Amino acid sequence: MTVTIELKPEVEAQVIEQAAAHGVPVETYLETFIEDRLSNGEKKPFHETATTEEWESALAEFANSPALAKARGRFVDDSRESIYRERDDAQL
Repeated sequence: MTVTIELKPEVEAQVIEQAAAHGVPVETYLETFIEDRLSNGEKKPFHETATTEEWESALAEFANSPALAKARGRFVDDSRESIYRERDDAQL
């Protein structure tokens, strides 16, 4: 089925932006959006529905996230000694 709709310019810009963020064409983004809305709130998890482009986009978004950038270069002492140090000190 082909449907033609007129969108307000600001809505159109948002749709284009969201499609680009998900790494898919506008048509694919809108089709997925409508299907998700019609699925009676039973939204499938991302890992079941995402395309390769969506996975790549999500990974790039994560890799460029401020939270990850903040954690870069930090040393994490995950040795057994550091994990159990507090427990061992409490038993003394």
